[in-house]
Amino acid sequence: MLHIPALRLGKPYVSFEKTTLVHHATGEPIAEVSQLSSIAINRDLSTMARAKKELAKIPIRDLIAMYAKAADYFANDTLPIGDQQQTYDDYIRCLSSTTGSPMVFCRRNAAKVEYVLRNVEEVLGGLTRGLDLSIIDNGFGMQGGRMAAFYPTTDSFGAILPSNSPGVHSLWVPAIALKTPLVLKPGREEPWTPHRVLQAFLKAGVPASAINFLPTDHAGAGDILRATGRSMLFGDARTTDSYKNDHRVELHGPGYSKILIGEDMADNYADYIDEMVECVSANGGRSCINISAIWTPRHGKAIAEAVAARLAKVEARAWDDPKAEIAAFGNPDVGVALSGMVDEGLKTPGAEDVTERIRGTPRLVREGRCAWVLPTIVHTQSVDHPLTNKEFLFPYASVVECPQADMLKRVGYSLAVMALTEDPVFIRSLLDCPLIERLNIGPAPTTRLTWDQPHEGNLFTHLYRQRAFQQAGRRASSV
Repeated sequence: MLHIPALRLGKPYVSFEKTTLVHHATGEPIAEVSQLSSIAINRDLSTMARAKKELAKIPIRDLIAMYAKAADYFANDTLPIGDQQQTYDDYIRCLSSTTGSPMVFCRRNAAKVEYVLRNVEEVLGGLTRGLDLSIIDNGFGMQGGRMAAFYPTTDSFGAILPSNSPGVHSLWVPAIALKTPLVLKPGREEPWTPHRVLQAFLKAGVPASAINFLPTDHAGAGDILRATGRSMLFGDARTTDSYKNDHRVELHGPGYSKILIGEDMADNYADYIDEMVECVSANGGRSCINISAIWTPRHGKAIAEAVAARLAKVEARAWDDPKAEIAAFGNPDVGVALSGMVDEGLKTPGAEDVTERIRGTPRLVREGRCAWVLPTIVHTQSVDHPLTNKEFLFPYASVVECPQADMLKRVGYSLAVMALTEDPVFIRSLLDCPLIERLNIGPAPTTRLTWDQPHEGNLFTHLYRQRAFQQAGRRASSV
């Protein structure tokens, strides 16, 4: 059986304790993954200051060149995985087999990771807002005619990673270019992408001491979050809430992304059904930037009917079907539980599952070990209904009517918003709203991102802080 070792300071490590990954559809064992104890993790993390110094010596231009090589290795080469070798196609098949994400999704999301590797200079430009990158080498320099200086906030960057979509790995990939060693705890079912990226980095010449792939349990994950000076954590609200006041941890939890329709465009809703459908269902509805609600001042039922009619055509398909549009849950209990949560919400008067009525079949589909939850559009009659502000790990959105004047008072936190309006007063209110992280004005779906506009946190400002800096001899005014 394939074995995936830990990478401790870039060196493969086979532990006594292992977990077994199985195929989500057949139950066939796919791989064993070495697990590390808290003792081993803390021992390795104690060496990160030395790793940071080794990485800091490399000019950022050289690191960018390594990224270009790593992109080619990631997408085209056969790379080590334990004592075996893995092609890119084998990687995609393994990734799909243990996560339940269709192969077509896996290829699409892996392409996002490749893009970041290949275009890391563009990504850094977005993260730093156009900073002269030599300032990261020197610690200071001139930027726009003014002196700028930055210092690192940490000796290492930890990431507690999820299993739902490989596309999220593009968020931590730039850390090495920002001269910060990586300490990664992979998601249980998705060790494949971080392991392959790190192997590509090693082959491209990144110092081994900066590469750490540490599969571990809940306690070990907590050690990584505590011992790395800066980190990111993926998970549901129960996982992330305990760290919401810890500035060292960048949280990636539920997005509660939305479409807000202004008074001026509500009557033209039919012109934007394509964008609405994409916002709900792209990537199988499993991203935090997929919307979970559509708020409109009127025509709520008609909008729900139109979007539901499109999504009711989506079928449950096998993981290797190129026409697959949603992902299976390898643990059918998860799918059963999620569908049950919708059913429980529907018991409260004032809501209807429009997709289920149009489709004429249940939203939950079970076959063997797998369960699929089909796309669900719920029309709710009140912003206070329990299903209005819910988010699920499948294509789901509520549609509710709310006066434009009340929207920003009631809508709550939103990671990404597509605002369909040309009203300058409403646009200004949206721009001033502190509860919206990413704002798209007009029919620009929340699921289409550009790297010059980071949508959730900013890795550069997480890993560096600006400092006041002055050299003797430069003119200064007295206090």
